[in-house]
Amino acid sequence: MIQPPFGRLLTAMVTPFGSDGSVDLEQARRLAAYLVDVQRNDGLVINGTTGEAPTTTDAEKQALLEAVVDEVGDRAHVVAGVGTFDTHHTLELAGQAVAAGADGLLVVTPYYSRPPQDAVAAHFLAVADACDLPILVYDIPHRAGTAVETATLTTLAAHPRIVGVKDAKGLPVASAQVIAQTGLAYYAGDDAMTLPLLAVGGVGVVGTSTHFTGARAKTMIDSFLAGDLPGAVAQNAALLPVFTGVFATQGCMLVKAGLAARGFAPGGLRRPLLEASEAETAAFVALLDAAGL
Repeated sequence: MIQPPFGRLLTAMVTPFGSDGSVDLEQARRLAAYLVDVQRNDGLVINGTTGEAPTTTDAEKQALLEAVVDEVGDRAHVVAGVGTFDTHHTLELAGQAVAAGADGLLVVTPYYSRPPQDAVAAHFLAVADACDLPILVYDIPHRAGTAVETATLTTLAAHPRIVGVKDAKGLPVASAQVIAQTGLAYYAGDDAMTLPLLAVGGVGVVGTSTHFTGARAKTMIDSFLAGDLPGAVAQNAALLPVFTGVFATQGCMLVKAGLAARGFAPGGLRRPLLEASEAETAAFVALLDAAGL
């Protein structure tokens, strides 16, 4: 069985903002502690897309990462999102993450420019060569515009610091082939794919709805690993409306709306994102209520 480098359950944490629009580090600390201590996360991804990384400055990213490492780094893995469409900038963020005390890096496929596969491989290998932290390749072609093809993943797996994939490709057969060929640790990048990916050798999830479903998603994973397949299937069915409902609009929007409804103060969103509408918020909170969350 492939061992998970960052535990089984991770959440791509939202970034709280204050009333003036600045990053709220105290709320970030509170949320990080809740996700680890109550929602049973083994790790957190900081400065990912769900954390609105496209609209935070490098200095804000560093301060947020340092605060979360200080708050929960003694009891959870902290993985820094450092991916950009600029290899040089990605390397700068990787160095910053090392200095801030991150345990690993999440590096997305360079987006928008749609580089060919040899350039995609060169981008990831440049990051892996430049620092000593283990790396998750974030394969999300519907956002990046380019998939990381099976042959490229096989090439990348030969590097000792490229240890896994956050898989949002939605092709479990292809994922199973890469897992079998390389031993890379596959984390579902789509909450609803957690159980299907476990079934073909995946190790866990980097989730969005896990701001709310984390503890029960962890139970589902544990049930599967213990051989209780009926239990895992039943738990998945109960959580599936929230796994999918968090993406009824942009995930960060609904997570922040749901957190506000549950007594947190995540603040607003930075443009181009807008706050979820009243109808969107009510529909999502109804899903949380129905699931007992």
